Amino acid sequence: MSYLVLARKYRPQSFEDLVGQDHVTRTLANAIKTGRVAHAILFTGVRGVGKTTSARLLAKCLACVGPDATRTEPTSTPCQVCSPCREIATGADLDVQEIDGASYNGVDEVRRLQEGLAFRPARDRYKIYIVDEVHMLSTAAWNAFLKTLEEPPPHVKFIFATTEVHKVPVTILSRCQRYDFKLISAQTITKRLHEVLAAEKIEADDDAVGVLAREAAGSMRDAMSLLDQVIAFQSDRLTGADVARVLGVADRTILHELAGALVGGDAAAALRVIDRLAQQSFDLVHVSKDVLRHLRNLVVAKVCGEGAKELLDMADEELRDTGELASKADTDDLVRLYQGFSRGFDDIARSGHPRASLEMALVRLARRPPLLPLDELLVRIGELEKRLATGAPPPAGPRGGAAGGGGGGRPTRTTTVTNVEPESFPVVGVPAALALALAPAPALTPVVVARQPVSMATPVQPVQSKGADLDAWRAILATVRGSSPALASVLEHGVPLECGPGRVVLGYTNAFLSDQVKEPEHFARLTREVRAYFGAPTEIALDLTGSRTDIQSVATQEQARRQALTEAARRKAVGHPLIAAVVRLFGAEIRDLRLPVSD
Repeated sequence: MSYLVLARKYRPQSFEDLVGQDHVTRTLANAIKTGRVAHAILFTGVRGVGKTTSARLLAKCLACVGPDATRTEPTSTPCQVCSPCREIATGADLDVQEIDGASYNGVDEVRRLQEGLAFRPARDRYKIYIVDEVHMLSTAAWNAFLKTLEEPPPHVKFIFATTEVHKVPVTILSRCQRYDFKLISAQTITKRLHEVLAAEKIEADDDAVGVLAREAAGSMRDAMSLLDQVIAFQSDRLTGADVARVLGVADRTILHELAGALVGGDAAAALRVIDRLAQQSFDLVHVSKDVLRHLRNLVVAKVCGEGAKELLDMADEELRDTGELASKADTDDLVRLYQGFSRGFDDIARSGHPRASLEMALVRLARRPPLLPLDELLVRIGELEKRLATGAPPPAGPRGGAAGGGGGGRPTRTTTVTNVEPESFPVVGVPAALALALAPAPALTPVVVARQPVSMATPVQPVQSKGADLDAWRAILATVRGSSPALASVLEHGVPLECGPGRVVLGYTNAFLSDQVKEPEHFARLTREVRAYFGAPTEIALDLTGSRTDIQSVATQEQARRQALTEAARRKAVGHPLIAAVVRLFGAEIRDLRLPVSD
């Protein structure tokens, strides 16, 4: 005797047996009870969710005459023992015709069908035509169906089934009652598989059934087919490892281990997992798809917390492990992991060497730099502006106070991000280019503080407290800015200790800025502009001692002026009646105020 596959052996025989489609079974059962069954019904949905099975069940309900053959009306609970019920289950009922739309798709076939519609059914209450894969009908066949489908004889019922409803003409859709079949949840599939395994007297652990339910992707028929395949490999007891090995997919434990390596930044552990999968001949493209889905589950578990159970179609134990792993990472970091792996997945699927592509994607994700909050970046910008304005040196490294003591280590909360791919690892809240520009670097090597002004030409005597002509210095800066704005921005941070026809002395405490001034090209330009302004062979010198704190640079004075103007404008804005009304009406607050550039 030939073997009957599980999908056919355990095919639902009543609406109560059909799982995962309660919205369809309830509607059809109520329509039968109230006598409101439409003459044309369209079932649509993905493969293996019960469309053709529901069509047969509906045919049973319409044809059942009861165990004693005395029933005169359709019923929503067929008896399963009368001749119509048994013949419909085996496909032998003369009044219920199942037609394959792929082979019965021409206009001539539709015309032959129409010729037989006028004849009464041989035994049953209705002539029922079940057309599977109805989207395969030709345009001419559909046009021939239009009039018949709109006004068929009262003893005729049409039941259509299709996986591609978008190919069905709208003129046909408007003549049918449409029922959309949903994907069956993994929990529902798991429960049904346990029932089938119990009936077959086969033991299986939860991991094995979980892998089967996940790989079924919402299709009960696919789940039954996969179960048949796994039973053929190991018929006494099914384990998660056996199922994963037969199907070539990663089980829950492996996915959790791989995701944990990514979250923890352990690239070596991730590579070891991939090597173990490759040694066992797993389909790495399929594994990548499962990893992507698992990363999505981590994001959902992190965002929804206790409410994630409704959105994550998984067992309680797996849900608990997913929640624990998600709690170890930040939400933005998990989203970044998903986005990075999603972009890498396309390369893995198209690559001729999927293992190498998968490994490089995992290494890149595991070695991702930490996220920098936008507030922290703004604080760093403010500190940088203050240092440039005051000429203060950068803060010392974490190894000691003096920069020369320990070689200038990296700050404790600092990670260099020069190797970041901006598209794969965006910094939340700021453009990637800005994040790279603001990434802190190791402390600068300290310069030797000069005990006296340093001249680029000949040594000069120590600076005397002669004061400086600030108006002359501002005029020189304006001239330099016209020819070299970059040099002018460096010069305006220098403190004009002396500024006269005989000598100009600039004070710097920042070695970087003073080195810029000492560049031969810059120094020559400054000398040329100063001597042109005074009309004399003025000498230029630099003082690196930082001994004069009573004189401010032009940049510092300008910053103080802008701050005063901003504060005055803020006071004026706060007191304005319209702004006060807006703050009061919307519960707002003034976060920032910017002056025009001309100010």
